[in-house]
Amino acid sequence: MYGIHSKTIGAKLFILIAQLLYILVDFLLIFPHLTINATINMGLLVFITFIRLNCMMFIWLPRGISWKEAIGNSTAFALYYLLFPFLAQWNSVNLIVIGWVLFIVGSLINSVSELLRKPFKDNPANKGKLYTGGLFKYAVHINYFGDVLWVLGFALVTGNLWSLLIPLFLLSMFIFSYIPTADKYLSSHYGKAFTDYKKNTKSLIPFIW
Repeated sequence: MYGIHSKTIGAKLFILIAQLLYILVDFLLIFPHLTINATINMGLLVFITFIRLNCMMFIWLPRGISWKEAIGNSTAFALYYLLFPFLAQWNSVNLIVIGWVLFIVGSLINSVSELLRKPFKDNPANKGKLYTGGLFKYAVHINYFGDVLWVLGFALVTGNLWSLLIPLFLLSMFIFSYIPTADKYLSSHYGKAFTDYKKNTKSLIPFIW
């Protein structure tokens, strides 16, 4: 995830092909069993997620991706693209509006935080410097916070409370695995600059933690 500067086209194509296969399964096996309303909502959420994440991967932020990350991302996409629509067959609560709001806000936080950082990272004068501006001044891992929000929103739109286990699992992964790993790398790479930044900035949730 860190320190990969090659294009890693093979890993990215693996992620893309996996997503396309999931979407094919949606249309052939899952969407036909949903109500029209659920099909529209799930279809739109899958489509927006597909477009945004692949634009980030191939166009806006074409960083290197390891095979470990590619497999991990593809597994996560299976939950979002397949399990959420599957669970939408048994919707028991109507939280569509709240879900869509969280999905949009989370998607914007995730993408905008990364895109605002990109010009700083692309500037040779900033090589070796830690970026603490943009949305990252509110939380060290504000991009992860965006991920949790849009996945939570996706889960709520299904109307199936069991789907909340997925964003809860994602949040746990961030807290107990991704964030400690990222902090260890950033600390070794930026030293005191990161230590001071972390000391004065929330880790994941702005103003809270």
